[in-house]
Formats: sequence, C-alpha cells, structure tokens
Amino acid sequence: MDKGNSILITAASFAQYGGWVLDSQFFDLIGSSYLLAHGLGNAVNDASHIFVVENQGDYNIFVRTRNWTAYWSDAPTPGRFELFIDDKSVGIFGTEESEWHWQRGIKLSLSAGVHTIIVRDLTGFDARFDAVLLTTSDATPKNDIDSYRALRKKLNGLPRIEARPRSFDFVVVGGGVAGMCAAIAAARTGTRVALIQDKSVLGGNNSSEIRVGLGGRINVGLYPSLGYLLNEFAPVTKGNARTADIYEDEKKLAAILAEKNITLFKGYRVTEVERVGNKIISVVATDVQHLNQRRIYGRLFADCTGDANLGVLAGAQWRMGREAQSEYNEPSAPKVADDMTMGASLQWYCLEDDKPRPFPQIDWGLNIDEKSVQVVRRGQWYWEVGMRDDQIADAERIRDYGMYVAYSNWAYLKNHYSKKEDYANSYLGWVSYNAGKRESRRLMGKYVLTENDLKQNIIHSDGSVSTSWYIDQHYPDPENSRLFPGREYLSCGHLDPMGFYPIPYRCFCSADIENMFMAGRDISVSHIALGTVRVMRTTAMMGEVVGMAATICRRRKCMPYDVYLDHLETLKSMMRRGVGRTDVPYTQIYTLIDTTAARSEDC
Repeated sequence: MDKGNSILITAASFAQYGGWVLDSQFFDLIGSSYLLAHGLGNAVNDASHIFVVENQGDYNIFVRTRNWTAYWSDAPTPGRFELFIDDKSVGIFGTEESEWHWQRGIKLSLSAGVHTIIVRDLTGFDARFDAVLLTTSDATPKNDIDSYRALRKKLNGLPRIEARPRSFDFVVVGGGVAGMCAAIAAARTGTRVALIQDKSVLGGNNSSEIRVGLGGRINVGLYPSLGYLLNEFAPVTKGNARTADIYEDEKKLAAILAEKNITLFKGYRVTEVERVGNKIISVVATDVQHLNQRRIYGRLFADCTGDANLGVLAGAQWRMGREAQSEYNEPSAPKVADDMTMGASLQWYCLEDDKPRPFPQIDWGLNIDEKSVQVVRRGQWYWEVGMRDDQIADAERIRDYGMYVAYSNWAYLKNHYSKKEDYANSYLGWVSYNAGKRESRRLMGKYVLTENDLKQNIIHSDGSVSTSWYIDQHYPDPENSRLFPGREYLSCGHLDPMGFYPIPYRCFCSADIENMFMAGRDISVSHIALGTVRVMRTTAMMGEVVGMAATICRRRKCMPYDVYLDHLETLKSMMRRGVGRTDVPYTQIYTLIDTTAARSEDC
C-alpha cells in the first residue's frame, strides 16, 4: 500500500485508552499488543486518538480484530465495538472471523488535516482490536502476522531500534519471583544485571494481574538460608483471587529499584536472540506498547520466563507435554507420550452491594443448567482450562475460554439459578484476563529431574533448592468432563506425598546453550517432576541460586556448567549464607504445603 495514501494507527499508540486495557500477553502470537474492553458486562469508556491526513481522498477503513466467541457459539458475539471518525460511524467490528483478520468498514471521504478516531465498546465483554488502517486502496490487507509486520514497518517505520546498545554481566529475562530473585542475588554479590519484564508489574503469577498466592516453603532442606530473599518482598497475606492490594506489587517494584546493580526494562519483550556458536551474545527487547527496540548484550543469561521464551528463541532443546513411561521409567507417566499439560487458571470473584445488581442475560455462553452450575462466589485455582490444548500456540483461545466459562456460570447464577435470590446483590468484582499458567515448555538441562529421583530420594552432589510441595498433578475433573466433553473447565489435583528434595543445580543449566541458566517452571524436569518444583516459593529459591552462580561465573570467568564441574564448593558456601536479609519481619508462614488438594474458595 502507498505510504502517502495509507495511515496505520496501532491500538497501543492511542492517546487515550478510556476504559480499554492494554493486553500484551499474546505479543508473539499476533505481532503486537492490543486494546481489550474488559468491562465484566458493562461497556467501558471510549478509546480515542487524533491523527493527521496528508492527502484528501476517499479512504477505506479496516480494523484488525477477531470474533472471540466464535470458537464455541454461533450466536451473535458480545465482542462488538463501533468505530467513529469525526463522529461519523464507519461500522461495527469484532463480529466476523474467529482468527485475527482485517475487517472492512465503510468508505469515508476525508479532508487533509486533523481528525479524531473513537472506538466505542458496545457490551463490556472483551471486544478487542490492535490496529486501524485507513487507505485509498481497495485491497484488503493480508491477515498473516508477517504481512502485518511488513505493513507496519512500511507505513510507520516500526519497530525502531535504539542506536546505543547496552551491555551487562547478567541478563535475566522474566520478572516473576524466580527472575526477581535471580536478579537481586546476582546484584547483591556485585554483578551488573539487566532484568527484562514484558508486563507492567513484577511478580508473575503472584502479581495483581493473575493473583495466585505463594505456595511451598522457604528456609528448608540442605540450605535453610535460601528464601530469606523472597521474604523481603513477598506479600504478607495468603490467598488466590483476592483484591489487588493483597499481592503488593509496589513492594516488589521497590525491591528491584533499590538494587543499584539492576537495570529494569519493564514492558519489554525479548523478540530476537543473537547467538554465536552455542552462546547467546545479545537479545533484542521490544517495547510492547510503542514497539521501540533495545539491543542488550550480556555474558550470561537466564530464562525465567516460565514459557521458555528465551531458550526457544536461542534454539535450545525443549519439550512440552507428558513423556511416555518408558522414557525415564517413571511409574506415574502414561504408557504413551501425549501433549497434555496442566492447565491455566482464570480466577475471579464477586463482591456484595446493598442493592440488587443485574448481570446481562447471555445467549452466547456455555449451556449451564441446574446440574452443572458451580454455586460459588470465587473462581479458584481449579477453574483450569487448556489441558488438552497447546499452551503456547493456543494461549489466547485458552485465556478466552477461561473468561467464557466464568461469564456463563455467573450469568446462570444471576438470572436462572433456583436460588438466584442469594446472588441478587452480588456482582463480579474481578475476572482475570491474564492466564495463570502451570505448565508449558520445559528446557532441557545438563540433568533432567524425574519421578524416580524424587520418590527414591536419590540425592545428588549438586543438590540445591529443596522442594516442599507434594508431586501435584492436575487432571480434568471427571464429572465436568462428562458434562462438557473436551470442553471441561474444572480440574482436580492428584497429590503424591514426598519429603523435602534438593533439586540438582544442573537442572538450572541449559544442555546446549553454554551461557544460559533457567529458573522457574521451565527448568529441566520431566512432566511428573514438574508437579513438585513449580510452586513459587520453590522457583524463587531457584532464582536465588542462579543469581549466586552467575556471580561465580563472573568472578571465575567461567560458564554455568563449570560451576558444577569446578566451583561447586564455592556455590555451596554461598547457598549456606544466602543473600536475603534476616533483620526484617518473617511473614512467609502461610500456604506452606498442600497435602489435600482441597477445592475450597478460601485457598
């Protein structure tokens, strides 16, 4: 398309978001962040932007959007929005294809000069768009992501890379509790650290975006000093799906900003990796809102992304799903390998008013009835979706289904339930639009931890962080699967008791990327072993150990695996000391270990 007669306005660049929110979690899948009308059934305030037309003419209007409920319902979608230019409606959008595409509006004559665009949500049920194109061409743009990126580059010159690269000793990608601890531990021992986080807040699943409480125990096992670091910035109150203040985002940010050796790149997604031989040399971090890019060089890197994003871009070995029983001789593994994973939770809760609060009747939702309705006021961890899907490629659809079932169940409770009077004054206080993942890709390391290590208590010389959770596997709830075959949304936990187990340090060292660590749920373990290592107090201590090891590598001019080969006693000495403060209140005494897999609203 001719640059002189085409104008591309990305949703993230809008001057005023109104009540729309910026959703960046599917940046890799669709090529951008987008604006989402997450109004819980109440239309959100308009988004608006001022733009300039250089050449007068008749412009076709295209909006990049999708019909998010079309996967499950043929009824008219609630994801509808109207677009206005200079107060003239140019169409209703979000009503056509289920995949991201360019939906055509009406043709509009525009004079040269300044104009205003307004995007109006019509329902409050998660309409979305990521770009508006005005063009004198009659050709509909191609829908694939590469064509969209090429169009954005041609018309807007995006992304732009900053001229001055930055260089660090240690580059940590991912700002959950594992990445935070890796960054702080390295920084406190004299290492210059870049911490790259693609969200607006830190803490990952323990942030106010997702609201999962910390599970597991710190200060246990061979190295009881590990964990005091997490205690410094972790929330003091337990709970899943609670109000935003419970998760203390400000405390987490303050902990990172207090470290003079950490440079925080917040709102940046690593989108490219430069590799020479079997080492990462640099990464390109893209601003998920403005699409500016930074090149960041490092000597050492850590993948703390959960989804193994850094490792996959670097070409590291990874896997996803369940191994066959024969691969590691794990008694609990399936006979035949498959793609099933533990799912993602979309949590929610209701609040109470002193007067009746209506909720829309919906004809596009799941067919809930008196037998299948969940009579609850909080959607807890066991509201779990996507176990049979690809947690990477299908991530947006998995998230959407979590919202779809939450709205469907709530609409039934409010409008049809035999005891709906019990919910008359109740209203949705919060529904997460961020998926809380348990499992996706796992990176292969110098050692793969398996069920046999755990159950036979095989202690390795490089044992480090101790697990404290039982082997906790999640499966689709049988009754929910019977009612909604292939579309279940509830899970049940299967707990296999075990004691504290020290995870081998080698599980944190990539098998094939020489200068890359891993910490978090993407470390080198089998699917079964993931069931105990994945809880956040455990992953935080992984980060603490990785940060210490990074400092050893800096001091000794060696690589991560060399720490195991040549400097293990030095690492053990550091683990005995830890890097956390012991002169602050000790608050981590809740949700220490799950021994029941109880499905309670009060978890």
